[in-house]
Amino acid sequence: MSIRARFQLSYPGFSLDVDLDLPGSGVTALFGQSGCGKTTLLRCMAGLERGAGRLDVNGEAWQDDSRFVPTHQRPLGYVFQDARLFAHLDVARNLDYGRRRTASADSLRRDPIVDLLGLGPLLDRMPARLSGGEQQRVAIARALLTSPRLLLMDEPLASLDHARKQEFLPWLERLRDELDIPLIYVSHAPDEVARLADHIVVMEAGRAVAQGPLAETLARIDLPIKLGEDAGAVFAASVAERDAEWHLARVEFDGGELWVRDSGVPVGREVRVRVLARDVSIANSRHDDVSIMNLLPATVVAHAAEDHPSQVLVQLRVGSTLLLGRLTRRSAQRLDLAPGREVWVQIKAVALIG
Repeated sequence: MSIRARFQLSYPGFSLDVDLDLPGSGVTALFGQSGCGKTTLLRCMAGLERGAGRLDVNGEAWQDDSRFVPTHQRPLGYVFQDARLFAHLDVARNLDYGRRRTASADSLRRDPIVDLLGLGPLLDRMPARLSGGEQQRVAIARALLTSPRLLLMDEPLASLDHARKQEFLPWLERLRDELDIPLIYVSHAPDEVARLADHIVVMEAGRAVAQGPLAETLARIDLPIKLGEDAGAVFAASVAERDAEWHLARVEFDGGELWVRDSGVPVGREVRVRVLARDVSIANSRHDDVSIMNLLPATVVAHAAEDHPSQVLVQLRVGSTLLLGRLTRRSAQRLDLAPGREVWVQIKAVALIG
């Protein structure tokens, strides 16, 4: 299964020109700074913008040289930055509106979607009595009840503060893990992308400058856009042990193990781990007389200059897992961090993200 999206569209001062082959399942993030064309591309996929090109969704052509399926006939769900609920309808009737949009025999039933997104206690509430996160959950449920073959989300967390985002992200993770519907997710927030996405398209000035599996792409050091303090690696691991006394958990991955803060994830559960480049230090020999518990043997793969002339970004391989470390050029020269050099990485802090 795959999604083929090829679009060309021009406005005064802006042009979109993309040719993408995306997975037909999982979460694909369209990532980049504001104004790079993420939303324009999403609107082309929805048929809300009529760019020249082609769109095939898992074998079904929605647009090509001879056809253009209008938005209302495309089996998709679209979630905007603001929930756009009907203010005069309670939650239950907002959801029923989504169900009435489709007469498909395989249409999704309301109760499982209500349970999935935790909406049971909210069904009789009016939108004005919902928090921003609750409104977005209703908007997502309404979109799902149209039985979409593709779900599009345009920065659904943009209007939420940090605390509300942290409350909302687990609902999106449940959506990703429990529904077999491809999701295209627009965001300019690296933490959201790292937590949710399986595949990423990095956009700049209306072009796709990089794309691929999330872990491989985020660990690249040649991306045209710089992530600055958000640069880092994401990889899969499993919880091997929980230390109740110290509130820590040990996770294992292909390359070693790490101690992380215990977030209550059961032993045996697969998780994602995000290690920021700023939390990685490098040594030529092992040091056990330090506060850092996570010490791993690694091999230098490559390095690249950062925006500030004093900084360098180093790509490291631990087993089959790629990590990034940021240090000064002076330190890199003193350690002689040439590709192929065997070193020890010291990870000062690890974020368990899902």
